[in-house]
Amino acid sequence: MIIGGPASQLLAGRVAGILDDDLALCEYSQFPDGEAYTQVLDDPGDDAVIVQSTPSDRDIICLLQLLDIFRGKRVDLVVPYFGYARQDKQFKPGEPLSARAMATAVDAFLEKGSRVFTVNIHDRSVLSHFEHETRDLDATPLLAGEIKKLGLKDLVIVSPDEGALKMAQVAASRLGADYDYLKKTRLSGDKVEMAPKKIDAAGRDVVVLDDMIATGGTMAQAISILKEQGARRVYLASVHPVLTGSAVLKLCRAGVEAIIATDTLEKAVSTVSVAGLVAEAIGRR
Repeated sequence: MIIGGPASQLLAGRVAGILDDDLALCEYSQFPDGEAYTQVLDDPGDDAVIVQSTPSDRDIICLLQLLDIFRGKRVDLVVPYFGYARQDKQFKPGEPLSARAMATAVDAFLEKGSRVFTVNIHDRSVLSHFEHETRDLDATPLLAGEIKKLGLKDLVIVSPDEGALKMAQVAASRLGADYDYLKKTRLSGDKVEMAPKKIDAAGRDVVVLDDMIATGGTMAQAISILKEQGARRVYLASVHPVLTGSAVLKLCRAGVEAIIATDTLEKAVSTVSVAGLVAEAIGRR
C-alpha cells in the first residue's frame, strides 16, 4: 500500500503507478483550533510505503501522524524533501541541531526492518541520526537528462558553491560539458555572501545547479554575476524547488531563462519526476 502524505500526493500516485501497487485514500484536514487531522481510509495491511515531504511544520506533524497509524508495522518511509536538514550546524550558543531533532522524532516511530529514503538531502550527515537503514537518492542524473532536452550549446554547469560541486560534476559528465563553481560563504543560518569568481561563461549557455532554491536570493545573485561575465543564457536546475515568498520574481527579474526542478516538492516548475528513482529504490530488498 502506498500512502501519499499531503505534501507528496502526486509523487505517491506516480510511484504507485510504476510499482502497480494500491494507492491508499487518505483524509487530511484540521480542527477548528488549527490542529491537523489525518486518517487512512483504506485497510493499511501489514506494511506500507509512506511518501511525504516536510516543507512545513504542519507537514512534519502529518508525517508523525501517519507513522503513528502504522506503529508496530514495517514501513518504507520516503521523505523526498527533508525539512530542517539545513539546520545541521550550531552557529550560536544555545541553538539546537534541528535536523537531528527531526530525524530522532521520525526514527522513534519506526519498527525493525523499516527503511528511510531521502532525495539529495542537504547534508548526508543528518542520516547518521537514524538508527534504521537509510539511503539518500541522487536526482542529479534526472536533471541532467532534462537539461539535455534543451539542446544547449557550449554548455557550462555551475554550482553556486563548493558544496554543490559534486552535483555539477555529475551533471557535466553526463552532458559532456564543462563545470565550475562560484564562491559562496555562509555567514549564518540565513545570511550568505557571494563573491564574484571568474568563470569561462562569455557567450555560453550556463546552467546553475543546486540541491534547492529557497528564497531565490543566492541564485539571483549568481545569475547577475554570470550575466556580467557575458553568459548568453542562464538556466537554473534544482532538485527541491522550495521557492518561498517572491523567489520566482527575483529569478525572473535577474534574467533566468527557465527553472528546471523535480517533484520532491510539487510546484509549477516541477517538470522532472523522481517517481522512477523512488520506485526502483523501494523495490529492492
